[in-house]
Amino acid sequence: MCSVKTALSARGRAPGGQNAIWPVGTDGEGVQQERKRCMILIDYRDARPIYEQVVQRFKMLILRGVLHSDEKIPSVRNLAVDLSINPNTIQRAYAELERQGYIYTVKGKGNFVSDSGLLLQKYREEVFSQLKTICKAAFEAGITRAEIIESIREGETDD
Repeated sequence: MCSVKTALSARGRAPGGQNAIWPVGTDGEGVQQERKRCMILIDYRDARPIYEQVVQRFKMLILRGVLHSDEKIPSVRNLAVDLSINPNTIQRAYAELERQGYIYTVKGKGNFVSDSGLLLQKYREEVFSQLKTICKAAFEAGITRAEIIESIREGETDD
């Protein structure tokens, strides 16, 4: 379980209107690992609801292997306090993550990451399905294979 604090700029938010949390500590690399594991960003200027941002961030952390299978994630209450948002928002995000199969709940124990290997495989299949649909639409619109490949290369460098 990570110990976290909210990083806020002088105006009450991190740069870019974001609210970020990370663990507090002093032991170098171990703390860096914890920071990567626990980093959650909330962008108040984003048009998406906060719960969707939380869902997306946890999905990314799970799919990139930062959070591992059967690893406990912060409780609803702890994460809500750390992010300074309503616990109902976190509960809604966790319910959505559970509905999508990214986490599971053990009564009285907390929320845990589901099998990340299976999740990654499922996610990749979804992405390839979407990619096929997009490529088909692109060919129908007269976009050439070379233009599609160039667009993919450009996407690799976008952050």
